[in-house]
Amino acid sequence: MTAQIIEIAGKKMAILPEDEYRKLLDAVDEQSDLRVAERAERRRHEGEEYLPAELVDRLMGGENALRVWRNYRGMSAAGLSKASGVEQSRISELENGKAQGKPATWRALADALNVTVDDILPID
Repeated sequence: MTAQIIEIAGKKMAILPEDEYRKLLDAVDEQSDLRVAERAERRRHEGEEYLPAELVDRLMGGENALRVWRNYRGMSAAGLSKASGVEQSRISELENGKAQGKPATWRALADALNVTVDDILPID
């Protein structure tokens, strides 16, 4: 790297060719990206769940979150009923917006799906 040191207003400054300056910026960006990727990989190994874009798109598109998560977890309504202790008919009502559900119901469903209650509550 070719740099020239000059002094302006009592401060030493390094001047280098623009292409070298851009390479230096690229190297800094690459190092930053590597640190971010390493932290993400560490969180993944610690158990943080990464969600596929399709799941996020469905949730952001307004689909019923309980149904989306149930499908993502590969559970039928009957399977979720068995895992949560919530009647299958109640799950159907919740997924179709025909019932609101009590906090204990939402907690049982969230626990069975391994999500937070906020992840599955309908957005009104």
